[in-house]
Amino acid sequence: MNQIEAARNNIITEEMKYCSEVEGVSPEKIRSDIMNGFTVIIKNRLRSISPLAIGKDLRTKVNANIGSSGDNCDIKEELEKLFTAVKSGADAVMDLSTGGNIIEFRRDIVKNSTVSIGTVPLYEAFQPAMENGDGIASAGDTSFIDRFDPEYLFEVIERQCEEGVDFITVHCGLTLRAVKTMNKQTRIMGIVSRGGSLIASWMIRKNRENPLYENYDKLLRIAKKNDVVLSLGDGLRPGSLADATDRAQVSELIILGELQKTALEEGVQVMIEGPGHVPLSQVETNIKLEKSLCNGAPFYVLGPLVTDIAPGYDHISSAIGGAIAAGAGADFLCYVTPAEHLRLPSVSDVKEGVIASKIAAHAGDIAKGVKGALERDILMSKHRRSMDWEKQYDCSLDPEKARQMRASLPLKDDKVCSMCSSYCSIKLNDSL
Repeated sequence: MNQIEAARNNIITEEMKYCSEVEGVSPEKIRSDIMNGFTVIIKNRLRSISPLAIGKDLRTKVNANIGSSGDNCDIKEELEKLFTAVKSGADAVMDLSTGGNIIEFRRDIVKNSTVSIGTVPLYEAFQPAMENGDGIASAGDTSFIDRFDPEYLFEVIERQCEEGVDFITVHCGLTLRAVKTMNKQTRIMGIVSRGGSLIASWMIRKNRENPLYENYDKLLRIAKKNDVVLSLGDGLRPGSLADATDRAQVSELIILGELQKTALEEGVQVMIEGPGHVPLSQVETNIKLEKSLCNGAPFYVLGPLVTDIAPGYDHISSAIGGAIAAGAGADFLCYVTPAEHLRLPSVSDVKEGVIASKIAAHAGDIAKGVKGALERDILMSKHRRSMDWEKQYDCSLDPEKARQMRASLPLKDDKVCSMCSSYCSIKLNDSL
């Protein structure tokens, strides 16, 4: 019996109990929201990790992406990124490896992770097609698309679910009709989703429907077996502010809403993925659209980035959009690092990305009144008022950095900081 089946039978599972305690809400609320598709619990039944609840009225969660590429495939470095992401506060990690022995990479990451792990199975499914007689297809060579085997994709999905992956991104809403809708428009960036561009290229070349859409019932059977959460991917998400909230994006979202309803009826947990690059003025609208069109399902957004001109600082652009998105009702933020659009992120990039996204998630939680969110800020203010630096560090999102920065300049008075020194307003308040 999986989480939805248990919820329908008025059974509160151990996972529901745990999540209710962590979130500070009643077990009955968790059960009811899972039954109605408003909340998911991410945990493959084969793994012995703490379950992660994402959804309605709960703390906004943060995901960190790691993984190799064809230009950089060092499993030791990716494991270091995993440990750094978890230490920095990531609630989940996605392995997006596309280079090297990605099967072994994934197994090592799942084995060593104490948090939920997600994947994009399309990457592994396309790898054999990428390999030609001389090795890996050269840059610019797209002939490998023709060698993609849809049946192998489902073999990959089943294997990943059996190996303990907790949630998978599947681009089920990217239909031939949706792609043709996009092609009628004048998008600047076209399809920027890596998985979306792969499957769309195959669909157009072969003039065939997306196998993930066409064989959705098969996908649901695989996911249901080990209670793997489906993250319905936004293959047509905008990669430019100018492309945001266009007909292609919305048409795919409508399909995802229909697929979410079908999955819920079949007892499979689903969340919906969202943009992307979105102007500040459209972020809230995008959240409301998803909640309306996708039956209140948990919304998992990449960023969103609110400007296109911040390479090297895209984690800041993302945090701005993420805070607004979370405040408007987004449930799960995928981090963006300073390396976005430039290169594979380093270990330090991973930390910067997680912390920036944690700030956004927390700011959003305060805005939407999540239970307990503001209390931490009030506690920090009290410690600042009493000038208790150690307790301030304990309250901060990055105690290590806060402590290092304070210690980096000499102090005449260890109660104050080197910004105000003798003009410390807090000390002056004591004389009022």
